Amino acid sequence: MEGFKAIRDNRRYPLGAVQTEEGVHFSVVWAGENCRLLLFGKDRKKPEAQVDFLPQERIGDVWNVTVAGDFQDMAYCYEMDGIPREDPYGIRFYGREKWGNEKTLSKVLPAAVISREYDWEGDAQPEIPFEESILYRLHVRGFTKHASSGVENRGTFAGIAEKIPYLKELGVTTLEILPPVEFQEVMVLSGPDRNPYRKEETPSGRLNYWGFVPGLAFAPKASYCSGREKEPEREFKDLVKALHREGMELIMDLFFTGLETECYVLDVLRFWAREYHVDGFHMIGYAPAALVGRDPYLSRVKLFSSSWEGIDGGQHRHLAEYNEGFCIDMRRFLKGDEDMLNSLVARTRKNPSSHGVVNYMANTNGFTLMDAVSYDRKHNEENGENNQDGCDYNYSWNCGVEGPTRKKKIVEMRRKLLRNAFLLTFLSQGTPLILAGDEFGNSKNGNNNSYCQDNEISWLNWNQTKTNKDLLEFVKAVIRFRKDHPIFHMPQEPRNMDYQSQGMPDVSYHGVKAWCPEFENFRRQLGILYCGPYAKKADGSPDDYFFVAYNMHWEPHDFALPNLPKNMRWFVAVNTDSRDGLGICQPGKEIFLEKQKQYLIPPRTIVVFMGKVWEEKTEKDGKKEKAPKKGKGRKTEKGRNGGNGADAE
Repeated sequence: MEGFKAIRDNRRYPLGAVQTEEGVHFSVVWAGENCRLLLFGKDRKKPEAQVDFLPQERIGDVWNVTVAGDFQDMAYCYEMDGIPREDPYGIRFYGREKWGNEKTLSKVLPAAVISREYDWEGDAQPEIPFEESILYRLHVRGFTKHASSGVENRGTFAGIAEKIPYLKELGVTTLEILPPVEFQEVMVLSGPDRNPYRKEETPSGRLNYWGFVPGLAFAPKASYCSGREKEPEREFKDLVKALHREGMELIMDLFFTGLETECYVLDVLRFWAREYHVDGFHMIGYAPAALVGRDPYLSRVKLFSSSWEGIDGGQHRHLAEYNEGFCIDMRRFLKGDEDMLNSLVARTRKNPSSHGVVNYMANTNGFTLMDAVSYDRKHNEENGENNQDGCDYNYSWNCGVEGPTRKKKIVEMRRKLLRNAFLLTFLSQGTPLILAGDEFGNSKNGNNNSYCQDNEISWLNWNQTKTNKDLLEFVKAVIRFRKDHPIFHMPQEPRNMDYQSQGMPDVSYHGVKAWCPEFENFRRQLGILYCGPYAKKADGSPDDYFFVAYNMHWEPHDFALPNLPKNMRWFVAVNTDSRDGLGICQPGKEIFLEKQKQYLIPPRTIVVFMGKVWEEKTEKDGKKEKAPKKGKGRKTEKGRNGGNGADAE
């Protein structure tokens, strides 16, 4: 063991390879009888040195030793009862720098002994509250791998960093990325498909694109790194630092099988929060939610799980419920299913004080938003499983034709439903999430389970930002609209009562008649009135009044508009039936309603009315005019014509 010296000590924690004053401390869990440290040089082929762990110096199943020497560019793994194994706590692994490399099958990956120092340059985490957050979920590789992405480092952490200006212009505050840790993407044959006469694993010819498999959870994935000299640690940290510099956050997905110890799960989360300044984690699979939610080290880190029922996250509101409940209910309402009004009420107001709620209309494991209005059935034939994989319940509607079509009426209907879907998401309390590409109509050709599609099915085609520019601009405007009006993203759930004596409840529900909600199972229309003074804008002024009229029926309905306080009038701010412009007005250019009592809502349409102070104008003879005449002053719209609604100007 030339050049290296074993120093016996009693240190047991932390696990992994950790630099100390004496050298590098190695600690690993192994329930067997023998354990040995193997040290590799630059070629990583044969061990240059080996150190035996002494049984008398282990505690329980934890083996440890400190080794002195020059570890620059050195790598290591363990030999446990004669079998080489990777260190599950390794922070950087060699051998999978190339994506989809079948040669790495059945090979043990050596880990870097020491990590390079990194200058965070005073980095600070934004800690954006849930009610102020706009989530955007993406796949590291698929986000920029397509040639149309226009970035230099396609399919990498650096490629995401190049797209930060786009994301910021869109209005996103928080990125959620699918598992960025080191995992084996090459899928192997199993069961009856496997050759029983071969010891080596046989590639199946497919790749695990998503990464929801057991992996080496302390190391960023090397093949998501750019350049020849792969430095995944530095590149991932560069991405986090670049996001923080722009006031944005990074959430990472982590998959757990349930076989991990609770200590291991906590170590993983704490490591990424400490070492990489990650802002939060979406725990997928089986994780000890109660333990994680109460961990003091993670009390200011956002934690997402399918449920936090019965779990107290402490003083800081950092836990968030993340499941498909909103998606299922709102898709059913969107396509006009009966008996969905109670769900509409519940989903638009849900925002408990104990934890946040994530709302989305599409996510990775399912149809994209465009496919949800273009397909009735899944089309997963490309996955090679005879279309038997993926969920059969998509709660989608193809508007009359399965898949792409040139029929103008169907294309227009799909576009309207997309606008409706984004409004349903962004006018609901809680935290909205966009699936990457939905903002410009990305489609996976009806594939709702693209876990093995590392190709143009999964890669975002950025040419669609031009093809579907109107949709993209609408989404930008809706996000801006939500941010401008805190009544739609309050820190607490609306109470449906007038607890501040404003003259009306903070939120109230209405049928086609004001103050008379109708919840019969055949009803598909509802109005929601928001009392603006219950929310304060950034400058401390009260928010505006809003009346959101939802009509998912295939027939028009005449809505009576609730009366506003004195000296206030209704204006149309958003109309998803609009065929001129985007259907959403620029701030200050909302359309004045000539008829203030009622409005005809077209089929499958959402109209947002804004109540603002009406400034009476004085004519030359001293008389007051209470409304501008048509063609003069503000834009006007008749209340009963349904119109084309607001335009973008």
